[in-house]
Amino acid sequence: MDWTHHATQLARSMVHPTSRWHRPVLATPRHEFVPRWFTAGPEGWTPKDGPSYEAAWARAAYADQTLVTKVGPVHADHATDGQTVTGRPTSSSTLPGLVVSMLRHGQLHPAHELLDVATGSGYSAALACAYLGDHRVTTVDVDPYLIEAAAERLGSVGYHPKMLTQDATAALPGEYDRIVSMVSVPNVPASWLRVLRPGGRLVTTIAGTGLILTADKSDDGGSVGQIEWDRGAFMATRTGDDYPPQLDDLFDQARDEEGEEVTDSPYPVLNVMQAWEVWSMLSVTAPGIEHRTGTDNDGNPTAWMLHPDGSWARAETKPLSRTATVHQGGPRRLYDILDGIRWRWLQDGELPVYGAKVTITPDGETTLARGGWSVTL
Repeated sequence: MDWTHHATQLARSMVHPTSRWHRPVLATPRHEFVPRWFTAGPEGWTPKDGPSYEAAWARAAYADQTLVTKVGPVHADHATDGQTVTGRPTSSSTLPGLVVSMLRHGQLHPAHELLDVATGSGYSAALACAYLGDHRVTTVDVDPYLIEAAAERLGSVGYHPKMLTQDATAALPGEYDRIVSMVSVPNVPASWLRVLRPGGRLVTTIAGTGLILTADKSDDGGSVGQIEWDRGAFMATRTGDDYPPQLDDLFDQARDEEGEEVTDSPYPVLNVMQAWEVWSMLSVTAPGIEHRTGTDNDGNPTAWMLHPDGSWARAETKPLSRTATVHQGGPRRLYDILDGIRWRWLQDGELPVYGAKVTITPDGETTLARGGWSVTL
């Protein structure tokens, strides 16, 4: 493949020519890191083989889009042609624009040593190697196969960073000037703070949100920073081949059951995960909610909220109205929490999560605060 033309087009679409990341994008053959990937269909995920369809490979690899490389425990490298795999994505080659955005938030300089958290396909490590030199890059992933495959693909383009197979939230070796995470965490792991050098900077996203957190190491061993006005989301950390099962049994209950409490909401049914500010505020207020959307028997928009504690809510669009009927059950009223956030959003014109000040204690306790509002993750 004559990939340099495609890399030039990708760089032109997402990075200004004066950016320090323009040259790394130009110099990195992304297709080498995603020879196979999955595409979604009505029956599940189907593998695509790049070398067999070179034009499609080039279009996919050099578009600013995420390519799913693993579904449940099955990596695209190991899926047979025509096989349909069901489950949730567990690894991907993240859209290049977001990878570069995270690296930019890291404020890297050529003398820095970087810990790249969540190796994935190896593309983020390749960009870092192109900028810093591979001797200054360490990359970690919990998945042994991802490390093995990424090491081979990085080596094929001349890079040999230090690569570790381990849980990035556990104890880590070495010391680093910068930590940039390509996976989301519920709060900043204390292990990161222990290996971050004085004055060092960490960048991550918060699990279940669109929040990018940046923080600089403070004298007490913690960190101080902010939630950026930018936004981004990654898969959450995992410790095994797959994430815990989704709440299908609770969904079966919530699908049509009369709620313990039935009320009217003055607001239309909302696809929460498409409303980044509301979704992020809700996730830090009540972590762990699973959202599903669909239609009722009459084709009206319907949304469900499910929580591992057994709480559930179903919002159904009222006929001839933009309001909703809400059914709720379990120990908490999830939709009341959502409606409270939507009311604050309308009243204030914004929510306080973006732009919040971040304070992280040495043991990783992470607090967001802005305008009289605060939450500890």
